[in-house]
Amino acid sequence: MPFRWQDGFFKDIAVEMWKRAIPPQQTMLEVEYLEKTLRPPKEGCLLDICCGHGRHAVPLAGRGYRVTGADSSEDALEEARKAGAGSITWELRDMVDLPWAAEFDGAYCFGNSFGYLDRDSAHRFLGAVSRALKPGARFAMDTGMTAESILSLGPGQRWFRTGDILTLSERRFDVAAGRMDVDYTFLRGAEADTRPTSSYYFTVSELIWMHLQAGLKLVEAIGSVQGEPYSLGSRGLILVTERAV
Repeated sequence: MPFRWQDGFFKDIAVEMWKRAIPPQQTMLEVEYLEKTLRPPKEGCLLDICCGHGRHAVPLAGRGYRVTGADSSEDALEEARKAGAGSITWELRDMVDLPWAAEFDGAYCFGNSFGYLDRDSAHRFLGAVSRALKPGARFAMDTGMTAESILSLGPGQRWFRTGDILTLSERRFDVAAGRMDVDYTFLRGAEADTRPTSSYYFTVSELIWMHLQAGLKLVEAIGSVQGEPYSLGSRGLILVTERAV
């Protein structure tokens, strides 16, 4: 499967489905967590990596922060532009292409996007994140793609509905590549559209080591924004690190 599967995935119905998939209450919990954990100064600069339709960037800008949202999907950014303006800068760029140097008071990558990166790209991404942060600034990412979370699932199917869109996900594993491939089929009325995805999984210790190699030291590893410690079988990981001073 081509590495750039996401170029053809995050368009039209997929963007619409993901826009509906997360309840507003969950987004607000995540925004409050990010504000508390990243500790940006008043009117500080925040970087939202893989910002999608801006579900975090818009409310954070509403709290007075200057936010830059970066995403590789023009369709998602078009939705983001409709939702928020003012102190938000929207950037069409790949998540590894972060050209800033010591510019941001905090950064985050929420929504499981880190898994899109293979090991080489993940190292380059974390190095770019570290360079973009001011010394002492924090980076928070969430991912469901840890080996401790997903390998017990095995291959399988799942149906879920978001409004008038019915979605089927069918997952399988390439253990040698350390990758989970998922085909998503979107059904609306008589129309069906199947799109492939791939995500790489890492152990938690590997993720922490990769961050350290990029100059990002561990602050916390938790299972959700409620703050419980990450443990074997947790549904997701939130990893918070800090750029060395």
